[in-house]
Amino acid sequence: MSQRPLSPHLQVWRWHVTMLSSILHRASGVALYGLALLAVGWLLALSMGPTTFAGVQTVLGSVLGKLILVAAGGAVGYHVTNGIRHLVWDAGHGFTPKVASMASWISLIMGVVGAAWVAGRVF
Repeated sequence: MSQRPLSPHLQVWRWHVTMLSSILHRASGVALYGLALLAVGWLLALSMGPTTFAGVQTVLGSVLGKLILVAAGGAVGYHVTNGIRHLVWDAGHGFTPKVASMASWISLIMGVVGAAWVAGRVF
């Protein structure tokens, strides 16, 4: 039986910001699914009456709830910006290493900006 590695790309490629960007795009997409479920739960609680809604608001108003909202803001800021980068790629532009790296950094910065924007409103 061969002892070949399962993920040779990890041994062949050196780390680069576009690699991180690809990983974070997938992770932020998963986080946005969680955010969608949270929004549905919030709306469901709203429809169930003031007592249920107050309970959900209490949870979202806790430190953990606020941290989740801040992380969601970062995921939205990053995923939207990185999605625009992918649309530019789909149009056949932005593939040079310098432009691809710059676009990745902009996406990362916009994720931080999104998180900071939400943090400024919930804390």
